[in-house]
Amino acid sequence: MILAAPDPAELAQRRYENALRLFDEFVRSVVRQPDPVALRGLERRFAEHVLIQPSYWSQIKSRTRQIGERLARQFEQRCRKPPGWMDQPHDDTPVPLSPAGADDEPLPTSSVPRDDDERFIVGLVLSYYRRHPQRARARLLERVLEQHLLRLLRARLRGLGRGLALRLHHAAGEPLLTRDPRVDRG
Repeated sequence: MILAAPDPAELAQRRYENALRLFDEFVRSVVRQPDPVALRGLERRFAEHVLIQPSYWSQIKSRTRQIGERLARQFEQRCRKPPGWMDQPHDDTPVPLSPAGADDEPLPTSSVPRDDDERFIVGLVLSYYRRHPQRARARLLERVLEQHLLRLLRARLRGLGRGLALRLHHAAGEPLLTRDPRVDRG
């Protein structure tokens, strides 16, 4: 039995509705209690999630652009839906995510800011970097190296601290008052 190809207008409408359904699922997965503050920026994050420009997502929502075959498959892959999911009608019940296959890329959860504070910091650093890339790179590497060296130095001093204190007190001829009989020299 050969199925007739769906009407292009009907297919475009299904893909549009399913794209909005995927956006709703994305919002539910990211925000526990959706409110205007939490929803700010989620459209941009969703666009990044499905690997399109935020302006393109805006055009899809306003219906000035349609979702073609390749983009429909990209939405399915990025949102972990089975192939052809965007072309099928769905009721309002959420569809469970399909398990990640071998070809799926991992979702970018660790590099995506989790809240408004992280988004603010990332935006601040990114705007500085875009204005002064060489200076920003040098300062960041300098700061990371400085923190790493400080951690190493602190660990080294903690290890030397007890023995160094004992040697200094012994060299000065001062008694060391401790509760540990192995350390008390006075």
